[in-house]
Amino acid sequence: MSTPTFNYFLEQFPDLELPLTFSEDTVRTISRETPPLPPALIAEFLIPIEPGMADELTEFIACLRLPENKAYAGIVYWRADLLQYHYTLATFNPETNELIDRQVIAGVSYDGEEVTQTQAILNDNMMIYQVSGQANAEGEYDYKASSSTARRFQIAPSGKIIEL
Repeated sequence: MSTPTFNYFLEQFPDLELPLTFSEDTVRTISRETPPLPPALIAEFLIPIEPGMADELTEFIACLRLPENKAYAGIVYWRADLLQYHYTLATFNPETNELIDRQVIAGVSYDGEEVTQTQAILNDNMMIYQVSGQANAEGEYDYKASSSTARRFQIAPSGKIIEL
């Protein structure tokens, strides 16, 4: 079998209308319409840009391809591991297929004591608005606005993801 092409990889990501909210339910909605990524594409294009190891329990789902841009190709994918899942935004140089930048923009993780949940909105101006909160894993969830954080990012014309 020949090596999969970068363009074929990008074609696996759906073109969705922006703005789009990335939350717990987003991946369920997207995965109903999007076929699973073939293992060869995951191995060739996602594993090399991911920190940490992926194992047989790691799952990837193609969520979104950013609108066409001459300077970069952008995607959002979902990665699920034991006790965590994340939505990651990655930008690539369309000429060399090399990674320009990557940023986890939303997801849930558990470190044994706290659950951290982050939601994000990506709009058509390539702005990402992100809100995170933590909860103690023991007992009831007690939301406190004072312990939440809000961040803003923008995808620059070069494809770099810049915190504002």
